[in-house]
Amino acid sequence: MNDQADNQISNSTDAASLADVCEKRYTRRGFVKTGVALGVGGALAQLAGCGSDEQALIAEQDNQWRENNPYKLNFSFKEVEHGGDEHHHIAPDHEAKVLLRWGDTLFKDSPAYDPHNQSAEAQLTQFGYNNDYVGYLSLKPKSGQQARALLCVNHEYAIPGLMFPDFPADGLQKITAEQVRITQAAVGNSIVEVGLRDGEWSVNTDSKYNRRISALDTKIEIAGPAAGHHRMKTSTDRRGRYVIGTLNNCAGGMTPWGTYLTCEENFNAHFLGEVEPNHPEAENHRRYNVPTDYTNWGKHDKRFDIGVEPNEPNRFGWVVEIDPLDPKSTPKKRTALGRFKHEGGECIVAPNGQLVVYMGDDQRFEYLYKFVSRDKVNMEHPSENRDLLDHGTLYVAKFHDEGYLEWLPLVLENGPLEAAFETQADILIEARRAADLLGATPMDRPEDVVPNPLTGKVYAMLTNNTKREEANNANPRAENYFGHIVEIKELDNDFASERGYWDVLVKCGNPKIASHQSEWNSETTENGWFASPDNGVIDPSGRLWVSSDQGEKAFMSGTNDGLWALETEGALRGTGKMFFRVPNGAELCGPAFSDNGESLFVAVQHPGDHGKPGVARVETATTQWPDFQDGMPPRPSILVIRKKAGGKVG
Repeated sequence: MNDQADNQISNSTDAASLADVCEKRYTRRGFVKTGVALGVGGALAQLAGCGSDEQALIAEQDNQWRENNPYKLNFSFKEVEHGGDEHHHIAPDHEAKVLLRWGDTLFKDSPAYDPHNQSAEAQLTQFGYNNDYVGYLSLKPKSGQQARALLCVNHEYAIPGLMFPDFPADGLQKITAEQVRITQAAVGNSIVEVGLRDGEWSVNTDSKYNRRISALDTKIEIAGPAAGHHRMKTSTDRRGRYVIGTLNNCAGGMTPWGTYLTCEENFNAHFLGEVEPNHPEAENHRRYNVPTDYTNWGKHDKRFDIGVEPNEPNRFGWVVEIDPLDPKSTPKKRTALGRFKHEGGECIVAPNGQLVVYMGDDQRFEYLYKFVSRDKVNMEHPSENRDLLDHGTLYVAKFHDEGYLEWLPLVLENGPLEAAFETQADILIEARRAADLLGATPMDRPEDVVPNPLTGKVYAMLTNNTKREEANNANPRAENYFGHIVEIKELDNDFASERGYWDVLVKCGNPKIASHQSEWNSETTENGWFASPDNGVIDPSGRLWVSSDQGEKAFMSGTNDGLWALETEGALRGTGKMFFRVPNGAELCGPAFSDNGESLFVAVQHPGDHGKPGVARVETATTQWPDFQDGMPPRPSILVIRKKAGGKVG
């Protein structure tokens, strides 16, 4: 989610961007006016031109859904105010309690966290750093428990200046081998059992399921079409079948059969060195901004030096599947889902039983993808789904003027790709170049892509694009600092369809500042708007919640990041309501609801950060949250939110 590793635009194609498409579409049809008032179905029914029969069908389906599912405003919480300080703030009729902090023990024999006496060995038994995505997997409650679950948590990246007290200003140049090992141990994943008893959630450090997966020492299998390919081989893995570690794990998803998808995003930030200009991987590296070194790991771990291991970057940027119920299982990088800066991997089952995984490539002018499995999900025999993600079709989105959407298959038989690539594995290793050749629509940093199983709609969070040079009606800002949310309706309510329609749900920013040129429902209060949408989650009632990630651009909005409830249907469509605000320097990630909707788990990442790589230090942190103790660094943490009076959150 951190955008520092993608400041350099690597997409040099001249395909029409979503902004250009929006301009043509809205200019021709006045869609902003009709879309907000009528919703995507009613507005699409007014459109003429391409696919008019399909548009009428989708409008009819939308109206039928509304008749059978009357949607009323039921976000009853009292709003939090915009602002920023050292503390977190929650809607006053709710309470938020810290459940897990960086360094907390995960096992009975884990050493206690000591910021002045850290080691890689200790970190491998403690909760990791910079918690991001949170997955919730229910377990059968034990005697006296109201609920029991596994939390599957991503640890995206390390910030040595906020991890190590007295880390010098030029610390990355002087980083020690042990500090590199500690930061590698701190990222990856934590799987931890939690239980609810007498209204309080707690961690079970005696659970057989607790596990750490790291970039330091976890062996991960390379599975799917790219397994064993010559471009996946290195001096330490001559078969191209295994890789040590997963890193930059941003958002993710949970499969219907209970496995955990963790997504590798800004992997390029860990590589240094160079290859010759005519090296076979030189152009591939450029397209992924490799190297963009923010860690200096390659100083002590030569597999992160592309001059030594030019194929190593090809082994990152994948979706990794983990079985939380088998702590001895080997995680697998599912290469059929493509290689790019994966923001998330949210899953939904199509009407015919195929699994669909929606994914964004979080960099400016990159693309929106989905994967459709070849085989059907088998819930009667979940073990049959073990390798379901190794077989299927990866698609990339192309947006057309009239609100029409195509999903283009990234397969060898598809015209331009057959001439440009030797194998399907090459297409997946270079998914970005393949998407370029098919004329996919460049997007404004697509992050989480969330399907709603109750409405059949899909929401794509587009965080921002400060490199946009031309204004347009859909994004009338020469530099899109504030982002927007695109709503997709697949044809026939079939998530596996190769066609669909799209609309803009909201354009973010402060509606009272004309230069922001944002668009919200007029019922949105002065605290209900937000900037830079990032994560999204659908709660058990079918309501959309959105978290934000402004990074160093928070100064432009004047408020810290947080979590908002967002109306998607009816007269209040496009109305935001602020629920939670993070402390200074942090972003809000990983919102995950318990199955009954009465508990909400959120991840507060990088509290105290200054927003620019290499600047933050423990001594100058903008907060000491959540401990507020002398000598204690700020600590990324998981909080659990519940309603004070009981009942569903929100």
